[in-house]
Amino acid sequence: MDQIMIEATDLAKRYGDTQALAGVDLSVPAGTILGVLGPNGAGKSTAVRILTTLARPDAGHARVAGYDVVTQAGEVRRRIGVTAQDATVDEALTGRQNLRMVAELSGLRRGAAATRADELLERFELAGAADRVVKGYSGGMRRRLDLAASLVAHPAVLFLDEPTTGLDPTSRARMWDVVRDLVAAGTTILLTTQYLEEADALADRIVVIDHGRVVARGTAGELKAATGGHRLEVTLSAPHDGALPALAPLVEGRVDVDAGGRRLRAGVRSGSGVATEVIRALDGVGALVDDVVVHAPSLDDVFFALTGQGVS
Repeated sequence: MDQIMIEATDLAKRYGDTQALAGVDLSVPAGTILGVLGPNGAGKSTAVRILTTLARPDAGHARVAGYDVVTQAGEVRRRIGVTAQDATVDEALTGRQNLRMVAELSGLRRGAAATRADELLERFELAGAADRVVKGYSGGMRRRLDLAASLVAHPAVLFLDEPTTGLDPTSRARMWDVVRDLVAAGTTILLTTQYLEEADALADRIVVIDHGRVVARGTAGELKAATGGHRLEVTLSAPHDGALPALAPLVEGRVDVDAGGRRLRAGVRSGSGVATEVIRALDGVGALVDDVVVHAPSLDDVFFALTGQGVS
């Protein structure tokens, strides 16, 4: 049986009148990635703060690398790395100085700290910029340096809280490769992300949190299958009161309408011939159509089905 490196049971946390977590269960086997998805305010970051010993739960308990996050917080901290949403490196120092400082704070002697810093600079393709002040780094370079800093002490468990937010596609792909290499070497990762395709590409299993509760869990394939058949997305030239009644006989379940009233989404039993039927039906009520797309379910569709909104 695989060792469980992150385990949380019935975690609850309240901030004033806000119930940030309302009984969250998580389980992450060694050498795997758990993707944690949810809208803004869903409770993702609160869960990460508890699991990394930065906040105490009001109820429930959690263990990371075999240690309790409350009663054995020091042991947990010795075994984890954390890349937060915002880079935590010192902009006034060079990349090399940042990594050496973190290494020495982690207990390495000066010589060992210098060696470890050089290893990570090479690994993250930052050796050429090692002696430049971080303030002059690009966003992608800063995120790579931040991730390198979280790996100085060879953590068994790594928490990545939206690690690629704001990166260009090339930098994001490079970070994905680094994450895959870490897992291949045995690191266990909990990943929160705004990008559904990121969770689809990297996560072994996915947990969806909304309003402080887990509303779905499984592999990407299982979550997509649970959404049902194909998905229909219609973009109107302008909102039209007759659009919903016209679509109702052609779709399954509810029709999600965006705030502007122009984009409508719903499930359909089959993709064959639906677009033509939809255009005819909407034309019959005088609704002008800009675009009709019918596709197999994606994680984006899972999100709309579960929460009625997208990830942010």
